[in-house]
Amino acid sequence: MAVDHAYARELGDFLRARRGRLRPRDVGLEPGPRRKVAGLRREEVALLAGLSTDYYQRMEQGREVRPSDEVLDALASALDLDDEERRHLFTLARAARRPAAVRTRRAPERVPDGTRRLLHVMGTPAVVLGRHLDVLAWNTLAEALLGDPATLPPGRRNMLMVLFEDPGTPARCPDWETTALQYIGMLRAAVATDPTHPRATTIIGELSIRSADFRRLWARHEVRETVHGTKLFRHPQVGELTLDWDVYPLPGNPGPVLLVYTAEPGTADDERVRLLASLHASRESRTARADRPGPSKAARRQALETRTP
Repeated sequence: MAVDHAYARELGDFLRARRGRLRPRDVGLEPGPRRKVAGLRREEVALLAGLSTDYYQRMEQGREVRPSDEVLDALASALDLDDEERRHLFTLARAARRPAAVRTRRAPERVPDGTRRLLHVMGTPAVVLGRHLDVLAWNTLAEALLGDPATLPPGRRNMLMVLFEDPGTPARCPDWETTALQYIGMLRAAVATDPTHPRATTIIGELSIRSADFRRLWARHEVRETVHGTKLFRHPQVGELTLDWDVYPLPGNPGPVLLVYTAEPGTADDERVRLLASLHASRESRTARADRPGPSKAARRQALETRTP
């Protein structure tokens, strides 16, 4: 009998998505005539993994099953999972073995004071991200590169939400879909550890309603625990720049991470980052002067009266 177990449901969805990704010839099987499914059939996966079709079907349906590590290894081989996907499979399955009533402890995400100080002395764009890609803190160079998160309501300060909801993002991010899959993979990894987390539920639910692209990419069940990469930006003031990015974990388990963008010293990209910093500093200075209150009429009159002829 099926039970309401979030991890088992997530496990079933993942298996279904990976089964649909494979074709019979990918695993040495002949398609046969009058085939109705694009990917592998359940019975084909069961055959490849050495399981009964009924047992495998119960797993896909999210029923109360507790697969052994040997069964998981067999499924990983049958579905041709890579290392990250295999880890994801084991994370979900081991969590599904626990009673559904077990609650996950959820501590508030906090940015250490030392990390905030570090952000503001760094000479490169950097942000602190929560486990669901919420922007928790940032420095002025990140603001210049990515836009000012402070202009958004707190609940919308999320890298994934901005990527799918801001109509200007594709113009600024030429490799938009690659970036989207990276972010989705990171969120998938967070969901695997706590699929009923309210923040995850909110983000996935709202984006599923508002964005057909999100629904399409989320359904692929991509899993990427990426901690570094390269990203191309198209900035309206300094043009295109390609930056390396790296993720550094902060205290807490799981806790926020520090995402840092850097350029190779002496390159054109490094020069553009410096130019961006200079332009942003100039704009901030002009804004501060414009906001500074001028002398009152009485003060100006007194200054004129006391001026030496």
